[in-house]
Amino acid sequence: MEPKKVAIIGAGVSGLVACKFTLSKGFIPIVFEARGAIGGVWTETLQTPREIYQFSDFPWPKSVTEEFPKYNQVLDYIKSYADHFGLMKHIRLNTRVLSIDYEGCSDEELEGSTLWGGSGEAFGERRKWRLNVVDAQTNDPPQETVVDFVILCVGRFSDIPNIPEFPPNGGPEAFKSGKVLHSLQYSAMDFDTASNLIKDKQVIVVGLHKTALDLAMECANANGPKNPCTVLYRNAHWNIPDRHPWGIPLSFLYMNRFAELLIHKPGESFLLYLLAIILSPIRWLFAKIVETYVTRKLGMAKYGMVPTHGFLQDISSCLIAIVPEKFYEKVDEGSIILKKSQSFWFCEDGIMIKGETKPIRSDLVILATGFRGDQKLKQIFTSATFRDCMTFKDSVIPLYRHCIHPRIPQLAVIGFTESPSNLFASEMRCRWVAEFLDGTFKLPSIKEMEKDIAKWEKSMTRYSGPFSKRACLAIVNIWYNDQLCKDMGWNPMRKKGFFANLFVPYGPSDYASP
Repeated sequence: MEPKKVAIIGAGVSGLVACKFTLSKGFIPIVFEARGAIGGVWTETLQTPREIYQFSDFPWPKSVTEEFPKYNQVLDYIKSYADHFGLMKHIRLNTRVLSIDYEGCSDEELEGSTLWGGSGEAFGERRKWRLNVVDAQTNDPPQETVVDFVILCVGRFSDIPNIPEFPPNGGPEAFKSGKVLHSLQYSAMDFDTASNLIKDKQVIVVGLHKTALDLAMECANANGPKNPCTVLYRNAHWNIPDRHPWGIPLSFLYMNRFAELLIHKPGESFLLYLLAIILSPIRWLFAKIVETYVTRKLGMAKYGMVPTHGFLQDISSCLIAIVPEKFYEKVDEGSIILKKSQSFWFCEDGIMIKGETKPIRSDLVILATGFRGDQKLKQIFTSATFRDCMTFKDSVIPLYRHCIHPRIPQLAVIGFTESPSNLFASEMRCRWVAEFLDGTFKLPSIKEMEKDIAKWEKSMTRYSGPFSKRACLAIVNIWYNDQLCKDMGWNPMRKKGFFANLFVPYGPSDYASP
């Protein structure tokens, strides 16, 4: 029988591990990457510690000793992985997928089926995906590629910027005296162009997450108190100075099985439910350990930056970031001005914020307001039915095992639910998808998958409070991996000994082999 063809859209880390594992199962992977290089989009430094941001079967070289490797070290590591496993020959660089279309089955047949794709298996007889692809450099007429399965690894944090909504006549077009950029446009510039753009400018950065903090530091270092950078934010968050509160590794508080006993989990037994209630004081204590450390170490009360919500809400929403070194020193010297506002709009000279009568004058406004990854997922389908399926609305991400949409057959999505390490999470999901493609297990009925999705959504949003749309797997990551292991026939207990399994943090190396 001729090997099945698997289209993998995107050659970031998710696309690379998808290529590696499908190849290992004897399939023919075809990786389409719109850019001219692999690796996806990177910021200046890694925000995840090196020991959990690594491939399970390909450790970092001994020459990299930094806890948070730099941009060039990360890219070198990813390229070495691709070369080591012979992935490059399966990757088509500068090749953009314009659309994908499912063939061999009508919408009516799909809607009437109780099983995914009619059988619950990865492949359907005479059912294919037709991809429209184009050369990203020449834009020559599109060509078609027909495959048996599609894995979308298009990434959540790139390509389509999230632009806030503004009142009438209050959008960027009202700003006459300067420029408005999204962080996406800024990060695409070369070093000299970006440096010249912010030099001697009054810059406003909108946002308070990783990208916004880094941008503010760049501006502060370039311009000092003479032209301070204003950081406009809606909510303060528990951004941390390091990952060792009071000398305790954060992973020992939130990345082991004991930590997960303290919280409610989807599909848990009554005993585990009761245990989470009994142990809730310890859950509170863990959060307070981090909160008191961050508050005192950074002096957040002095700057009015103590969040009104708890650390558990931030970590369960993947909303924590490492504060750049000397960030608050730049605030003290006047190089960075912190400004809180629930809403703002543009005027001729800059930005107006609610409750103030004078604008914040500016030469440049950079919107570090995130991305609309859900729009990327929607736009790639020609089918209106499938586009509706990928309209998330108020849901977190409507995917079974955070990979499969119950109503879209022969397709998987990798990399859209955040976790403590997105590389680690993508690798586990790609292993799971590869085993599914190989026939190790079948999917349950569509109704059962939708019930499971609802359970996970309820559980994930339980602790994230007002940030429920950002709910992630951070505090249930091991529980989630246990489900994947059970599906694949692996023993979910990955360590030797009762106490190691209970208290030692889990990482990529624990899942290096079945």
